[in-house]
Amino acid sequence: MTIISTIMLWAAMLSAPTSIYDFSFTSIDGQKVQLSQFKGKYVLLVNTASKCGFTVQYKELQELQNQYGDKLVVIGFPANNFGSQEPGSNEEILGFCEKNYGVTFLLSEKIDVKGNEIDPLFKYLTTASNPDFTGDINWNFEKFLIGKDGKLIHRYRSKVTPLDASITSAIK
Repeated sequence: MTIISTIMLWAAMLSAPTSIYDFSFTSIDGQKVQLSQFKGKYVLLVNTASKCGFTVQYKELQELQNQYGDKLVVIGFPANNFGSQEPGSNEEILGFCEKNYGVTFLLSEKIDVKGNEIDPLFKYLTTASNPDFTGDINWNFEKFLIGKDGKLIHRYRSKVTPLDASITSAIK
């Protein structure tokens, strides 16, 4: 290995994300949100869609935010990667979520959670070491529970509902 390639490797290692606190996103209303502002809280990141069989989980996500809001932040990331089930604009998505499910938790602008255009946060989450599994998201409403230190605790597939004991018992 040459000195230049060694330096490049070190630089890449130093700049590689170590937690979600190294990321930010744009909210559905266009505001920049630094995930580092949630240090000391659990964070549940969920890829969402408005025209999916799991869309009713918006209700439980809001209940989870209401019940655990002092120690948990729920953030929905609308994505149109599965069956074109999130075709709307950011404004349409926000209106749908507020009107039909009373959503007040954070929503990001619409992003990609898989494929060539995958958002960097979801690239990190799907490749991060965790006790469950790694790899691509399979469908809408997969959930990533992040600990107070910004590291992935558990990843849950779509069928695990937000108020499932496997999630609520992990929020201490």
